[in-house]
Amino acid sequence: MTNQDRATWNAQMKQRAAETLRAARAHPARPAAVQLGAQELAAMIDHTILKADATSAAVRQVCAEAKEFGFASVCVNSANVALCVEALRGSNVPVCSVVGFPLGASLTAVKAFEARQAIEAGATEIDMVINIGALKDGDYALVKEDIAGVVDACHQQGAICKVIIETAYLTDEEKVAACLLIVEAGADYCKTSTGLASAGATIEDVALMRAVVGPDTGVKAAGGIRSYDDAVAMVAAGASRIGASASVKIVQGAPADQGER
Repeated sequence: MTNQDRATWNAQMKQRAAETLRAARAHPARPAAVQLGAQELAAMIDHTILKADATSAAVRQVCAEAKEFGFASVCVNSANVALCVEALRGSNVPVCSVVGFPLGASLTAVKAFEARQAIEAGATEIDMVINIGALKDGDYALVKEDIAGVVDACHQQGAICKVIIETAYLTDEEKVAACLLIVEAGADYCKTSTGLASAGATIEDVALMRAVVGPDTGVKAAGGIRSYDDAVAMVAAGASRIGASASVKIVQGAPADQGER
């Protein structure tokens, strides 16, 4: 792609994002009525431990909780993937690794390499962070190439790829553009947040992301989800996966009449 072609494509994507946002605002989706039991909700939660000071004992504890409650995955930094694979052996809980986390400012080749290494260590899901600065510059071609590089690395090895856009830093138009690029690049999910920015998932952002990506791409809400009501509200808004470190508290908060664990 020449520089002129790139500039034209970026301008077209900006216009498309603006038009998509106007359409979403003109026809806002109504939250669905959702009732989830503890087991059903647990199966939607990536049980997460991404703190810099996470010890091996803490990671093993998260894995034990994931096996007990039946969470969708355990989400860790790539250095902890092998430990999780060992700790989860004999269960059906997969390992999810973050890539380019939390800033998204690594070279695409570095993100793709980290993804491949994590998958070779046993991860079957990858949560990557986009190049946030490039998105805000309006260099949508670069953002798409960055996402696609990691998506390709994942899909070549049978792993799914979720893409973190870090909504706290973005305008609504930028959120829409990011979601359009995620679909264009063939990723499996868009994801709101790393959980380390100034704000995490909101109902409004989840609803907007769902409106943009449609029914065929997953939406993961993450950051600041600490209760059963928080999680159910995100699902009602359109989330198909939840990222949380308070996962045990969340599922234990399920009403008894919604089913027992």
